[in-house]
Amino acid sequence: MIEAIEHFFLETVGPKLCVFFCSMIPIIELRGGIPLGAGLGLPWWQTMPLAIAGNMLPVPFILLFIRFIIDKMAQSRIRFFNKIAGWLNRKAEKNRPKIEKYAFWGMALFVAIPLPVTGAWCGSLVCATIGEKFWRAMLSAFIGVCIAAVIMTLASYGAVAAFKVFI
Repeated sequence: MIEAIEHFFLETVGPKLCVFFCSMIPIIELRGGIPLGAGLGLPWWQTMPLAIAGNMLPVPFILLFIRFIIDKMAQSRIRFFNKIAGWLNRKAEKNRPKIEKYAFWGMALFVAIPLPVTGAWCGSLVCATIGEKFWRAMLSAFIGVCIAAVIMTLASYGAVAAFKVFI
C-alpha cells in the first residue's frame, strides 16, 4: 500500500507538484513543502518558488470567503458550527486592538515564523476576521511567506548538506 502511494506521488504527480501541493495544506504549508523538496533531491531554487506559490494560492480565497463562511456558521442550526464561529469572533474582538496596532508587519512576522499554526492560512484568517483590506493582507502574507521560505530553505538544505558530509 505504501509503495502504491509513493509511486503515485513520485511517478504520477512528480516531486515538483508534491512540493506545491504539500505547501497548500493547512498547518503543514511550506514548512513541510521545502523539507520535502530537499528530501526529494530538488534544488533549492526550484523548491522555494514552488513552495511559495503553493502556500500563497489559498490566501486570496481565505481573505475573500472566510468572513462569509464564519457568518454562515454563526447562523447555522448545527451547534458545533455556532461554537466555532462564536469562539473565532470573540477571539478576534478580544485581540482586535493588538492586531490592528501591528496589523501589517505584525501579520507578516506572524506568518514568517516557521512553526505550525503561524502560517499564511492562520494569518489570512486573522486578517479577514478583523476586516483588513484585501491587498494589504495579501502583501503582508506574501512578505511573511517569503521570509518563512528563506528560513526553511536555509534550514532544510543546510541540514541536507550537513547530513551528506557525514555519510
